[in-house]
Amino acid sequence: MRAKAIIISIGDEILYGQTLDTNSHWISGELDKVGIKVLKKLTIADNRNEILESFKQAKEEADIVLITGGLGPTTDDLTKPLLAEFFGVSMVMNEDALEEVTQLFARSGREMSEANRGQAELPSNCTKITNSLGTAPGMWFDEENIIFIAMPGVPYEMKRMMELTLLPKLVERYVDGVIYHKVIKTIGIPESKLAAKIAEVADNLPDTIKLAYLPSYGQVKLRLTSTGPDFQQLKFETDKVVKAMLPLIETYVYGYDDDEIEAVIGSLLMDRNCTLGTAESCTGGNVAALITSVAGSSRYYQGSIISYDNRIKIEQLNVNKELIHSHGAVSEEVVCQMANGVRERLGVDIGLATSGIAGPDGGTADKPVGTIWIAYADKDKTIAKKLQLTKDRKLNITFTSYALLNLLRLNIFSI
Repeated sequence: MRAKAIIISIGDEILYGQTLDTNSHWISGELDKVGIKVLKKLTIADNRNEILESFKQAKEEADIVLITGGLGPTTDDLTKPLLAEFFGVSMVMNEDALEEVTQLFARSGREMSEANRGQAELPSNCTKITNSLGTAPGMWFDEENIIFIAMPGVPYEMKRMMELTLLPKLVERYVDGVIYHKVIKTIGIPESKLAAKIAEVADNLPDTIKLAYLPSYGQVKLRLTSTGPDFQQLKFETDKVVKAMLPLIETYVYGYDDDEIEAVIGSLLMDRNCTLGTAESCTGGNVAALITSVAGSSRYYQGSIISYDNRIKIEQLNVNKELIHSHGAVSEEVVCQMANGVRERLGVDIGLATSGIAGPDGGTADKPVGTIWIAYADKDKTIAKKLQLTKDRKLNITFTSYALLNLLRLNIFSI
């Protein structure tokens, strides 16, 4: 049976919405990779009674309790003293921790305060976990066959501690078999239609394999998860399922596992020795940001013209003024001229363009908020597509950007 874990995030700033809790998201993903099941995630205020109650609840339900936050040098950092209280032990100076904190301050040329020195005081029953990037040591408690782990809330400090020390210790103690994930990444098809296409395969999966649908921003990830004692056997069985699914959905599959659509289209462009430029109106540069987030994108991406105003469309992209007057800036005719205009202006092989009403206002009866046109152009063809999206501006920009990259993916094969 898989070990069970509860993740506790401590801090008023998380509850107030001032800080996004990325820690619990990352931790749960890493635990899942090694076969440890996360039962729940708790977010707790900087309050003595609430914190102690969360410790008590977690101890009753889980094999492993992972805590982030509240290890700093200020009076609102309560995790350490409350862990000592919870276990009924005293705080003592840990000489190894003191030496590590002292050396950290010496290397950075800073003076260590008494408050920082106090960070080396730890509950007497814990094993100190080195924090190579900060002043707050981690703590490992092994009490009544339940593991409590306390880590700093700073994400990069916590991640380093988990990767270097804690995950290996947990795997050694709790993980017998293995867990294998295979993720198929699709784009341009809704979850319901995707499920219908692969229904026969999904209904006849081996007992050892579970299928999950994970939708986001016009994409759906199919995650196949298998568990057992033999990694190679799990991989073999999962690969058979993937091969059965592919012929049914191949048009929509752009990658696997950690692949991202922006990196995939970059590889396609390099394979064909093609260059790319973008003309963005409603997306305001978001497409360019996605493309250039990929290392090495300068080998195929030449640049962008952010033609938010119609004057820029006309002067920089050579869009016909009469077309804007007769059809409007949000139209098939205009977006096609934008795609060809940026291709010619930048001297690239492929031009992409967006024009639409992202919202939350600006819509009309004929073109409500969420009406967006995207276009692809190369020397031989121009393809446009109309999107009818939501009333949410940020969602519309994100959906449009990925839809445009997918339009490129679908058409580049004919070059």
